[in-house]
Order: sequence, then structure tokens, then C-alpha cells
Amino acid sequence: MNALEVSGLNISYGEVKALSKVSLEVKEGSYLAIMGPNGGGKSTLLKAILGLVPYETGEVKIFGESPKKNRHLIGYVPQISGVDKDFPITVLEVVLLGAQNKGLSFFHSYSDKDKENAFILLDKVGLKGMEERRLSQLSGGEFQKLLIARALMVSPRILLLDEPTASIDPRSSQEIYELLGELNKEITIVLVTHNVLAISTCVKELACLNLSLVYHGVPTLNEEVVEKMYGCPVELVAHGVPHRVLKEHEEN
Repeated sequence: MNALEVSGLNISYGEVKALSKVSLEVKEGSYLAIMGPNGGGKSTLLKAILGLVPYETGEVKIFGESPKKNRHLIGYVPQISGVDKDFPITVLEVVLLGAQNKGLSFFHSYSDKDKENAFILLDKVGLKGMEERRLSQLSGGEFQKLLIARALMVSPRILLLDEPTASIDPRSSQEIYELLGELNKEITIVLVTHNVLAISTCVKELACLNLSLVYHGVPTLNEEVVEKMYGCPVELVAHGVPHRVLKEHEEN
């Protein structure tokens, strides 16, 4: 079964084109990375999958139904930059927020099952013992793991992540990708990333996006795809780290 189907998607913000005729399919159990330049439509595509932006034309289906109908099957992890770490709330409280399917409520009470699940998820993402910490006490990597735990509270069948390793150190990035690799054994994963490490170590599919889809397939790149994606010649340099993103090639 396809976890995600995008067909002929066109989206504009006023006079600015955001996505043009984008179509792709993601099978259940897959792990897709979406790459592309800033302004290429990556975050817009995630919002379209979530049903947060209107389409001019096209269609999005989550497990065969509209995003609105199957929203409960989607877990979403936003960019860290869009979350206020100074907000006075504990780690446990943040995870519990993921159990609220109909918005915030001052009078909402959580069940014992909700609380038990929150503790299990914090352990799963490596934050056991940090339940009473404030957000401001967390490192970037710990904060990202917290957002993942919150997204998992709905028991999603597909997990969407927008730049999950932006602004965190390489070691924490590696831990995040190892965590996502484990989660992928049970959940379909779609992430937006600029990090070549992600597609060189763990993902099963790669989609390259620059307003339109320029590539969708196995996680390897060639010169033609890279130039279409960025609109100019690009040279990738690995600083002491071997990558399998680009196929081996001979010097001219």
C-alpha cells in the first residue's frame, strides 16, 4: 500500500509559484529524504501533505484518503527554529501535548495511559530521566528528540520531519538518524533535509525538488540531477567522511 500519494500538485503564494506539477508515491515502510535549495518548495510540500495549504490543482492522499480524513495517522516534527525554547513547560508536558488531537485546552486532563505512553516514548528517544527539565535546559539534539517523542504520541503510521538536524552538532545529528532508522522499522518516514549524511547512511529513497520534482529514486546523485536541483554546477566535498551519495567516477 502507498503511505503517500501526491498527484499533479500546483501551489502558489499570491504571484509566487511554490510547487509545479509535483507527483510522487511513497510506499508504506519507506524512508524518503526530500532535498533541494532554499525556496524550492520542500516545506510547502510537507504542509500540503498535512493539509495546511490549499492546492490550485492536484491531490494528496495519506493511505488512500485525504490528509483531513487521515490526519490522525500523521506525526509531524517542525523545524527547531519555529519553537520557543523559553516557554515555561517541562519535557513531560511537551510530550503529553502530542496526545491532544483537538487543540489546546486549559482544562484538559491526561489519562494514566497517556502519561505511561509519554514515559515510554521519552525512554525510546533517549530522554529517560529528563521528564522534569525545562526546555531551556536541553541541548539542540535533546530538544529535537523531544519533538520526535511528541509526534509519536499519536501512534502515527507516517512521520514527517522538517530539517530534523538543522543547527545541531554532528554527533547529535548521527543519533537522530540512528533513532529514525529504528523508528522506520515500524513507521513510514518522510524528511526534508540539506544534510548529505542523511541520504548517505540510512534513507531508502531520495526526492530532489526545486519547485518541480527533478528526481525520485534510489538515494544516489549524479551531476545532471544535482545541476537540475540547484540550477547551477555543484561540487560536493566530503571532509574526511566517505559518502555513497555520488557514484564513483573517473577523473576527466
